[in-house]
Amino acid sequence: MPIAIVGAGLGGLVLARALHVNGIDAVVYERESSRGARGQGGMLDIHSGQRALREAGLLDQFHAIARGEGQDLRLLEPDGTLLLQEDTPDDAPLDRPEVDRADLRTLLLDALPEHVVRWGHAFESADNGVLHFADGSSATYDLLVGADGAESRVRALLTNARPAHTGQNVVELGIPDIDRTHPDLAAMVGRGNYWVLGNGQSLSAQRNGDGRVRVYLGFYRTAEDWLVTSGIPFDDPAAARAGLIEEFAGWDPRFTALIAACDDTVLPRSITTLPVGLTWPSTPDVTLLGDAAHLMPPVGQGANMALLDGALLGLALAADPDDFPAAVKEYEREMFERTSAAARMSAGMQELLASPDAGRKMLAFLEPG
Repeated sequence: MPIAIVGAGLGGLVLARALHVNGIDAVVYERESSRGARGQGGMLDIHSGQRALREAGLLDQFHAIARGEGQDLRLLEPDGTLLLQEDTPDDAPLDRPEVDRADLRTLLLDALPEHVVRWGHAFESADNGVLHFADGSSATYDLLVGADGAESRVRALLTNARPAHTGQNVVELGIPDIDRTHPDLAAMVGRGNYWVLGNGQSLSAQRNGDGRVRVYLGFYRTAEDWLVTSGIPFDDPAAARAGLIEEFAGWDPRFTALIAACDDTVLPRSITTLPVGLTWPSTPDVTLLGDAAHLMPPVGQGANMALLDGALLGLALAADPDDFPAAVKEYEREMFERTSAAARMSAGMQELLASPDAGRKMLAFLEPG
């Protein structure tokens, strides 16, 4: 019976690849109907996760699609004060390159035999070595790995823990083809990340490889239902932009001009996390990776931890193919320690971003000397 991986996100696909190169059978079950069924979001800052891609034999291919210039950073305060500008030299090492999440997922999918990923399989439950899917079908497994994200269904087999609201709400907007449509704003944002922090709010603009700039508006120390009680009509893009601009009244007009230039993509979401340091008693035939195991604030650690989870679990299983329970236990021991440290750091960064003088604190964090 093969290893069953629920979820064709980054972590699940790296695990499948690590097992494949070591001659171990695995099947990935994904609820989406096809690889192109849903947009995959924006850019990712891949740093520690590069180790996972190296272990999977894909580091050179990753470097070919990574954007070194995505390491550029501009940090400002709400009044327009420029605190930091970092421009990446063309020959700089790819320590923290940006990569389009969709491109990275495509790289991982293309590195697997086509039959490994079974699309249109929405996981419902598992018992006695049998998976049950929403369409009534079933499949057997020897080891079940939940790589099914923040709202993981597999997680309930191991723990009662559920994601809880962090006090942060985010609205994602976007400006397509910004170099052509808004060259002045394109020059302001630059080639990488543009952060404006302070007053318990944040505005970040992020270059994507397709010419789009994604704009993220962060609201900290807000209630879980703030997206409803704010009065902003998120189902009416033009009115939503106007309401969001009002939320940033008093900020430098250049920043609200970014909001005004966005198209009709308006994606509000509440930010949730799992408890820092979450563990569970090791179970011989079930484990978790990525957001299913350690959902963190979106500050640059989640994707890297998921990639490492997948690669290191794959290596542990390949090193002890006749004793999966022992391999799982060893993987979880390392994973709990590594991701707990990352979650604590992420929670600390979340607190920093929520502070009134977040820009100055971020500057001190980036330039501790």
